[in-house]
Amino acid sequence: MSDEGVYATDAEKLAVAAAEARLGALEGGIPIGAALFAADGRLLGRGHNRRVQDGDAAMHAETNAFHNAGRQRSYRDTVMVTTLSPCWYCSGLVRQFGIGRVVIGDDRTFTGGQDWLAENGVDVTVLNEPKLIELMGEFIHTHPALWNEDIGED
Repeated sequence: MSDEGVYATDAEKLAVAAAEARLGALEGGIPIGAALFAADGRLLGRGHNRRVQDGDAAMHAETNAFHNAGRQRSYRDTVMVTTLSPCWYCSGLVRQFGIGRVVIGDDRTFTGGQDWLAENGVDVTVLNEPKLIELMGEFIHTHPALWNEDIGED
């Protein structure tokens, strides 16, 4: 990151989302983090899955980051960075507001609507960062019922 608070690379942007995921885990929640960036790399908003902490089924990491970014005139040139492939709900948010690019830290653990996003003109980049894959794997092993609740499985 430069002195101006601009995150130049996908790895730098993903590190912001990963820090959010770790914070969510420390709070006793689901370790998924996200951040929304402007095209020039400025951080607009960051957040993590808060379903457990807030008792709010709608507060996924991407929606939390989107909420924390505040109102933007346009989202076309923004980049949503998320530690885990976005579920259908969060993929819908990307499409609804025309977010132009999504960077995914892990799509091995879970693959949501990323193919649908790509098919509909969203630039999707998958990094498959080993530490994020390990983090989610450990969480799912330790909290399978909570994970299934989060992804809408019985």
